[in-house]
Amino acid sequence: MSTLSRGSSCVSNGQVGNFSIEEIYKATEKFSPANKIGEGGFGTVYKGRLRDGSLVAIKRTKKNKFDKRLSLEFKNEILTLSMIEHLNLVRLLGFVEHGDEQIIVVEYVSNGTLREHLDGTRGNGLEIAERLEIAIDIAHAVTYLHMYTEHPIIHRDIKASNILITEKLRAKVADFGFARLAANDPDASHISTQIKGTVGYLDPDYLRTNQLTEKSDVYSFGVLLVELMTGRQPIESKRPMSERVTIRWAIQKLKEGDAVIAMDPRLKRSPASNMALEKVLKLAQTCLAPLRKSRPSMKECGEELWEIRKDFRERFVAPSPSPIFYHSSTFPESDAKQNQDISFIIEDGEKYKFMSA
Repeated sequence: MSTLSRGSSCVSNGQVGNFSIEEIYKATEKFSPANKIGEGGFGTVYKGRLRDGSLVAIKRTKKNKFDKRLSLEFKNEILTLSMIEHLNLVRLLGFVEHGDEQIIVVEYVSNGTLREHLDGTRGNGLEIAERLEIAIDIAHAVTYLHMYTEHPIIHRDIKASNILITEKLRAKVADFGFARLAANDPDASHISTQIKGTVGYLDPDYLRTNQLTEKSDVYSFGVLLVELMTGRQPIESKRPMSERVTIRWAIQKLKEGDAVIAMDPRLKRSPASNMALEKVLKLAQTCLAPLRKSRPSMKECGEELWEIRKDFRERFVAPSPSPIFYHSSTFPESDAKQNQDISFIIEDGEKYKFMSA
């Protein structure tokens, strides 16, 4: 694992981004409120423009040098981001520690969060085909974290507001402040002294036992799948009592044979979209199994989503003029063949799989 040095910065491909605090101040116009694009428990995110004209996102921690939790999350996010390189994961460009300033510089993703798109405050509304693509992107990213990094990584905070959307409506997973390394033994688990995550997405098995595994991310992903299909947030306190916990309400409708009632009303109804909705909710139901051993892996989630997308295309578009290829980023192997690349390739008519580049 990397170590941090004050006043320096690094990226996962070994290149060094030398950001001075003066450059950060200039890029953000001294952290002008006009450049503020987000805020959370970690601190505030600003849009910045570097000397070469490129746009970046600059995360500034809350100014409390005595808050050990924030300092730990700052270092944790840097160390996690420095180990990963994937098309569907936000890329680290550098970091700065200067006095009581702790700053992370990452790639700028210009089209807001998935939550904003589902709320209708961004874009023109996501069609079901676009939602399936986003779900697959997220599955690719988390599969990479779990299986294809040198040390498996558990994100611990998979949620719609941590999914950034590009102008081409592709997804990038962000915010690694809560992430931690998984045990090398896939059957092993971490005992956590402090529960981390977001209410509504937290794995009940993790809450009950304090044991953290990759299946905790799978549970959160199940909540996210329900969000994608319903458009609702995980907890909606203004709804009738039976609808306040979205996953309970949606899965109950699925069990009753009325899954279409749970569909986001902004989505167009059709036999193809109704079928996709039902299949995604069934996948979500397996992800939300109370016991982690009953949940699929993230790779299995990706495989199932690809099949759902394939069936949707065949029903919705006929005939397709040519096979459609999906290429995500290159995956480093997790075994001794570290120098060979693996490409995540999806091709209509073939099994969803990892193939040698």
